Amino acid sequence: QVQLVESGGGLVQAGDSLRLSCAASGRPFNRDGMGWFRQPPGKGREFVAAITWSGSTRYYADSLKGRFTISRDNAANTVYLQMTSLKPEDTAVYVCAVGDSSKFGHYDGVNYWGKGTLVTVSS
Repeated sequence: QVQLVESGGGLVQAGDSLRLSCAASGRPFNRDGMGWFRQPPGKGREFVAAITWSGSTRYYADSLKGRFTISRDNAANTVYLQMTSLKPEDTAVYVCAVGDSSKFGHYDGVNYWGKGTLVTVSS
């Protein structure tokens, strides 16, 4: 059974940094794309970032380029999201995804979802 477990969320202040992790289990994931979406309070799900299985290509939401960095460790079946210069509008549940990372930005291609980790940024 495939499981995606996010961690690293919490309450931080504006300007702080935070690193989220998503550990995948249940089968090998070294041929899958992985990525992150987020859902702000009272809003719909937004694409954040994605990375191919090799790590050679990364995709970002235009509004987040330069502040967020996605990476992965295939040996650990884990994808990371390094977030810097956090803003109150980054407050959201951050959800991990596995599938065809080239399609994530079009809200497609996701085969598996995690349950999410809450990030709250205070002003």
